[in-house]
Amino acid sequence: MKKEFEFRLKYFDELNINELYDIVKVRYEVFVCDQKITSENDFDDKDKECYHLTVYYKDILVGYCRILKAGMSYKEPSIGRVLVLKEYRRNNIAQEMMKRAVDFIINELGEDKITLSAQLYVKDLYESIGFKVISDIYEEAEIPHIKMSFSKV
Repeated sequence: MKKEFEFRLKYFDELNINELYDIVKVRYEVFVCDQKITSENDFDDKDKECYHLTVYYKDILVGYCRILKAGMSYKEPSIGRVLVLKEYRRNNIAQEMMKRAVDFIINELGEDKITLSAQLYVKDLYESIGFKVISDIYEEAEIPHIKMSFSKV
């Protein structure tokens, strides 16, 4: 039987305390526990101005990303903190989540370009959505990254 995932998109002020707790917990689990990112503070004061896309399976938050408005990280809007819990990977959650984030930015925010900083090992995922590499490899939080861009036109 195919798993049913529930996608929720909310602005920061719309999140309830349990959703916020779930987000903080999975970001810590993936970025600190799994990827050992301790050189950067995950709390960069941008979350309060972002849209948060969550993916739940039953009552478990299994996927997440945040959508940053134009001017917050780049001239264009951006998508960041993209994650899927290890045990839920290979279910196309990340790809569906990214498609929904891109659709929201284009159709709801009225933007036609998106820029993001991607961990190098997931470059293929972003390329499958239509992102193109626009930089050389660089280090961010001691992990190889590349800057990528999506254009509606």
